[in-house]
Amino acid sequence: FVIIEFYKKSPVLNVRLFAGNRTFAMSNLAALINYSATAATLFLLSSYLQIVKGLAPQQAGLVMLSQPFIQAICSPLAGKLSDRIEPRVVASVGMSLNAIGLALLIFLDSMTPLWFIVAVLIVLGLGFGFFSSPNTNAVMGSVDKKLYGFASATVSTFRLVGMTMSMGIVMLLISLQIGDAKLMAENQDQFLKVMEISFTVFAALCAVGVAASLARGKLNRE
Repeated sequence: FVIIEFYKKSPVLNVRLFAGNRTFAMSNLAALINYSATAATLFLLSSYLQIVKGLAPQQAGLVMLSQPFIQAICSPLAGKLSDRIEPRVVASVGMSLNAIGLALLIFLDSMTPLWFIVAVLIVLGLGFGFFSSPNTNAVMGSVDKKLYGFASATVSTFRLVGMTMSMGIVMLLISLQIGDAKLMAENQDQFLKVMEISFTVFAALCAVGVAASLARGKLNRE
């Protein structure tokens, strides 16, 4: 598919843009890695709060709201900031915050206080906010106006693929550790092991993503 599309005059997927535009390629790779490392976090933490901490679904949802609330506040600010500062710098800061938050989640156990979880969710909210808008800014700013539709669709595709991969990793680990049993308080030890392995993998992915984000080069704003 890639070879055929590379030589077509009117390709369905303009793969030449990935080969000839470093900023575009690395920004999309950064998006893929970021969402691969973070998308399943909400599922894991929501399940943890209900299975391990014994919270009701409504209570767990209120705790989880801290992450999107912070993200909603800082995303517009991060987008404006990336108009003044290199988007790769702002986005890399955001992914670094995600890596820190994910690394902290490795140590969750049944005795972890709720304030710690909320604090980590705030860090992740800042990370999401500082990454998403600037990274999209970098993608859109790296192509001509006539390619805006393609660029927007591409970054959306990489985001969705990353989210699918993230959940795939978690589902694989649940299958290996718990099998076909239901997620319940009785098997919380196995679930905590799934979380530990998942967040270790995700934190490592984010660390790689920071390198990819920084490697995209400066954005040509002309």
